[in-house]
Amino acid sequence: MYKLFMLIALPILAVGWIIYALWERKMRAEEKKRPKQVSQHLHKTRSEVSDWAKKMTEFQPPKRKKTYEQNNKNNQT
Repeated sequence: MYKLFMLIALPILAVGWIIYALWERKMRAEEKKRPKQVSQHLHKTRSEVSDWAKKMTEFQPPKRKKTYEQNNKNNQT
């Protein structure tokens, strides 16, 4: 009984995997043809990052105030 089951099930399983592989290959080919869709969230995030990058290029660090010790060193020399 087991032998008969295996003689039937294994070829069916092999054919199923082959059909699945062919279908998966077809789906990948169709996806390559379609343009990639950009979600609204991704588009918003990209624009926020580019805005942040522009702000960082224009950023000027604040000038540090001289501390009391630095003033003393400058006055002594």
